[in-house]
Amino acid sequence: MSSFSIEPSPICYVVIGKQVSKTEINVAEDLQKDLEKVLSGEVAVVNDINIVPEKAPAILIGTPQSNSLIATFNQSKINITTENPGPRGGIWSKVTSKKRKEIIVLAGSDVQGLQYAVYDYAQEILEIDPLQYWTGKEMSKKKAIDLFAFSERKIVPPKVPILCYFENDVDELANYRGKLLEYDWESYTEMINSLVRLRYNAIQLFDMLGRPEFFIRPEYKDLTDYKVDVDYVEKMIDYAQKKGMKVAIDFALGYQIHPMSADKATCWKDYKEDWLTAWRYYLEETPLRKTDIFILRPRHQVWDWEYESSCGESKIEVFNQVYKAFGDLVDEYKPNADKVLVCYSDGMEMWNNGFRPPKDWIVAWSDHGFGDFEHLPKATDGYNFGTYMHAGFWLNHTVHNPYPEKVESVMKDMFSTYDADKFCLVNGQNFRPFLLNIEAYSEVCNDPDNFEAASFYSKWTKRYFNDNSATLAVSSMKLLHEAQPNRIGYVQHLWEIREAISYLSDSPIQRPGKSPVSHDYNRVENDLEHVQVIQERINLAVKEAEKGLELATENETFFHDYIYLPAVLYQDLIQFERTLHQMSVLKKEYEDVPNEALLTDIKALLPQAKLQLKEIYENRNSGDKSAKWDNWYNPKIRRPNNGFPTFKMLEQIESNLNSKS
Repeated sequence: MSSFSIEPSPICYVVIGKQVSKTEINVAEDLQKDLEKVLSGEVAVVNDINIVPEKAPAILIGTPQSNSLIATFNQSKINITTENPGPRGGIWSKVTSKKRKEIIVLAGSDVQGLQYAVYDYAQEILEIDPLQYWTGKEMSKKKAIDLFAFSERKIVPPKVPILCYFENDVDELANYRGKLLEYDWESYTEMINSLVRLRYNAIQLFDMLGRPEFFIRPEYKDLTDYKVDVDYVEKMIDYAQKKGMKVAIDFALGYQIHPMSADKATCWKDYKEDWLTAWRYYLEETPLRKTDIFILRPRHQVWDWEYESSCGESKIEVFNQVYKAFGDLVDEYKPNADKVLVCYSDGMEMWNNGFRPPKDWIVAWSDHGFGDFEHLPKATDGYNFGTYMHAGFWLNHTVHNPYPEKVESVMKDMFSTYDADKFCLVNGQNFRPFLLNIEAYSEVCNDPDNFEAASFYSKWTKRYFNDNSATLAVSSMKLLHEAQPNRIGYVQHLWEIREAISYLSDSPIQRPGKSPVSHDYNRVENDLEHVQVIQERINLAVKEAEKGLELATENETFFHDYIYLPAVLYQDLIQFERTLHQMSVLKKEYEDVPNEALLTDIKALLPQAKLQLKEIYENRNSGDKSAKWDNWYNPKIRRPNNGFPTFKMLEQIESNLNSKS
């Protein structure tokens, strides 16, 4: 006897058109995978509905241009054109035909509108978390009938036509596994996948082009012998574009992909041709020839600091010329491409003092790093305005500062007061810690009229946790925000700790590329009061997170890793800083009136400081409960901004105190 098995038939079909683009095929494959996650069986992608069994659910996806059946239905059963709902718009619908009772139609006015129709359907009907790779959200099984449990919907085009993610300060994401300072392919592609589902339709590559720090700064040279992989950069660009994202590049001239000497970046009039030659090289010989959105900052073009001319130029006059010359170059190579002036830092002051690029540049106004603006435009002068916002900032790089309330109030004001809704660049730092703010910016840029911080907070946490845990998660995150006032966060506290250690050890603070900072009690004294208040807030944040973790009945690991652990890591650092402050106050008293008892009291606090520093290292190294993120918080591979306290520093303090006995 012979035995054979019959392959099971697909239980659901995704039907695409015959004129599909690579991006549409990718959308179909994503929907196929999503369906297979929640249905008990195989899902097939086909381009002919006539081969779909009559009783099998069929989901028709595409645009009127790519799918002839959608175009046919468009004559009587549905209504979707390039103008309705419009660019980046789409529909959900259910239609009947002669052979089939109901067909699900997920269609777009264009390919991006199709993406939103499909990914919104996956999130709301299939309950696929757009951030599932990062959150590990548990999924529940669905039945075929559940696929039809929706009302017809029109997906209105987003308010902001270009929502761009900025990959900047990405060390942990680029270091925690694989080659240092280079994304492993899975992490990068999963980041892109999530961003697309969140309606980000562009990404600015920056770190992966080889920022100057990576191959020049001592801390990075000690970490690795950095070499940018140009072929890998091109592979990343190709993947983003296949997913339907535009690729934005800041055409700074210091990248290792083709670095220009820094001494040529301080005098435009003498080195104009060198700048233009370098830009031409980018556009002819590197993957940057594939750029879709051209970005430029009116700053030093090698290092990210203010342009100070070495040959007596006015920087406003310089950049009026630079933007004209670079814009002409872009027009030569990529006619009609988007060009964006990011008015970062002093760029805003330059704008308010008369700096004006050609009119075809979009002007992106920059926040101060934590969602607010230090400067506002005196005039917009008819330019298309947008914003550059931070979901995370280098001063709080390690632990997020959740602020949906700021996202709501600030962005709505920028839209209504300055019409700054033509572009939004969102800096997400190393992505994973800043998921909440990243999504909040997406939501407000999509539909500001209906974005409300409280409901966003509630909806976001209830996506993962039961009601009680969600309420406590919100409470903890709000307290975590209160514990980071006035542009202060985890990395800023690292600097404050260095100030205290410098004072306690009577030694200067060494700064790479800059002169040392001498020890000074006044620096420490300036930090005493606010750190005490911060400790009170972070202690409450940890307590709320502890209660929420105890009540968690689902996605407990994510609650630990995203809500509880960041608060604990911040609390660890603050406790250590407070002990150093107590020692510093006693040392100042000893210096004013030498007293052996005071010296004894200072030394008595050293064992506590050592235990607290040990706890900092232990909690960072044990880190997340999810094994996927092992090594993420390892101090050895963290971004080296503002350094990190070491036991050797405490030994130097001890030695200095002993020398005074």
